[in-house]
Amino acid sequence: MDFGFSYNFPAIRGIQAGEEYYIAMCPLRVIPKIFLFDEEEVPPDYRAQRIINKNRIPDITNYIVDNKEDYVFSSLTASIDGEVEFKSVSPEPMYSDMGMLTISLDSRFLINDGQHRRAAIEEALKINPELGSETISVVFFIDTELKKSQQIFSDLNRHAVNTTSSIGILYDHRDKLAIATRNIVNNNQFLKRYTDREKVSLSKNSPKIIALNHIFNANLKLLGISKGDNITEQDEQFLIEFWNVLTDSINEWKMVMNQELTPKDLRMNYIVGHGVFLEAIGIVGKELYENEQDWKHYITLLKNADWSRTNTDYWKGRAINVNGRVQKTAHTIKLTAIQIKKLLNLTLTDSEQMIEEQFQKGTLK
Repeated sequence: MDFGFSYNFPAIRGIQAGEEYYIAMCPLRVIPKIFLFDEEEVPPDYRAQRIINKNRIPDITNYIVDNKEDYVFSSLTASIDGEVEFKSVSPEPMYSDMGMLTISLDSRFLINDGQHRRAAIEEALKINPELGSETISVVFFIDTELKKSQQIFSDLNRHAVNTTSSIGILYDHRDKLAIATRNIVNNNQFLKRYTDREKVSLSKNSPKIIALNHIFNANLKLLGISKGDNITEQDEQFLIEFWNVLTDSINEWKMVMNQELTPKDLRMNYIVGHGVFLEAIGIVGKELYENEQDWKHYITLLKNADWSRTNTDYWKGRAINVNGRVQKTAHTIKLTAIQIKKLLNLTLTDSEQMIEEQFQKGTLK
């Protein structure tokens, strides 16, 4: 087959559903050149599902540039509309699926999976051109006139399951707060025993009480930072002390530790077994710490509070919705934090006072 000018990639050939596909190693500098995203070149039927969320690109770009010694990318998946030829390195059966993939220069490529990675690679190369010699694997499917691309896109995403945020925190060895959160859990007797490190919501029969992501989110609020922000040793020391004092101040948690109460009964009957409480206490803890008050004293006073879900005077419309279920939203977290501050006789801020007045009047939206 005479291609004239062509792309040539060392590749491995495979078979799926009776059709050949190829896995090639492509230098990063080639990715932006062959995988153009020009809407004029993409059939209209395939544009809507491939609109790039540009807000994601800087994060992925920074991930590559900031971790050039140990970043990891999964394969791109692309369809080829054009002439393709595969030549094995040897007729021997052992080597027949290893060879050179030749693709005509006028072929069209459509990414089925990896649009954001492709865009981030292009931006990363502008910052650090030396990355251009590194490679990423690309899975190529042959798709004349790109007729199968919609189905490929659908099939690739049909059974995809995102990891939970708890798993992300558990496995993240770059984010300083994720590392600090794991250290806190591992060194606090209550948290170590009753924190679920995988799930973000617990079943009613779970032997655990708190999800790892709830602790992480509470830590974000305690420090008043966003995910990915750096933290200091002083910040981490505060978090360690805070959780030690808090876990020693919630009587219901101590009852579980003493086997006087089961985790199931705790979650069914008290709000202290739910993320809305933890994130609300994070808001309160941040204010106590920033104002240089005796925050440990105030946190200790929490042992006197009634955290039961039947205590509607305190928690209805805040941590508990009208159906009696625990609800965690930005509003309920804020309202729960306000109630905790009221229990501790802390002065509400102007904005909190406004929210509380609207809540009492039933006009809060």
